[in-house]
Amino acid sequence: MSVKRRIAPDDGRAALEVWSRARSAGSEQAGALPRSTRATAVRYTLEELATRAPGNSVEVRVPPFGVCQCVEGPRHTRGTPPNVIEMDPATWLDLATGLVGWEAAVGSGKVLASGSRADLRDWLPL
Repeated sequence: MSVKRRIAPDDGRAALEVWSRARSAGSEQAGALPRSTRATAVRYTLEELATRAPGNSVEVRVPPFGVCQCVEGPRHTRGTPPNVIEMDPATWLDLATGLVGWEAAVGSGKVLASGSRADLRDWLPL
């Protein structure tokens, strides 16, 4: 299964680099970036996750910027999926870039994960 990309990889990597540099300077700096930069970085990394872990058994939500379905397993077709992971954009980008580990993010309550397959530790960091 091929993921249809909406974010050009070069644009996504550039936005992620800008976010990473700002994050290195402090979380306030990263939060002050233009909304479009943060949105592009989130959407690009969600697309990358869906490419590396193809499937439809887990839904990853990063409101307000994006959502993806990933991980092989039983396909979800209607209603609320049985395996849902949700977090804010900064937490998602910290996970995607390896600034925080899966267990630490879940343990801190910054990641809400429900369902037996709602675990991304095998695919993070990207």
